[in-house]
Amino acid sequence: MNCRHLILEVSNYIDGEVDAALRQEIEEHLKDCPDCMVVVIQMKLTVEIFCDNQVVELPQDVRSRLHEALQRRIRNPGS
Repeated sequence: MNCRHLILEVSNYIDGEVDAALRQEIEEHLKDCPDCMVVVIQMKLTVEIFCDNQVVELPQDVRSRLHEALQRRIRNPGS
């Protein structure tokens, strides 16, 4: 198992859709690879956040700043 292979399988691993042998390979790799461990943890957290189906409302000032930043980026894509 290497990092590239783990990244290709991370979604299946998190969803519990890998066989026992592959799961063991992934878990062995994670013991020795802090970078991949961060990827797996972040992916799990992302799934948890987006799977609770609750809409998160942004405060109006944050929304305004975000829209302004996006508009600036659209007008000046290279900056």
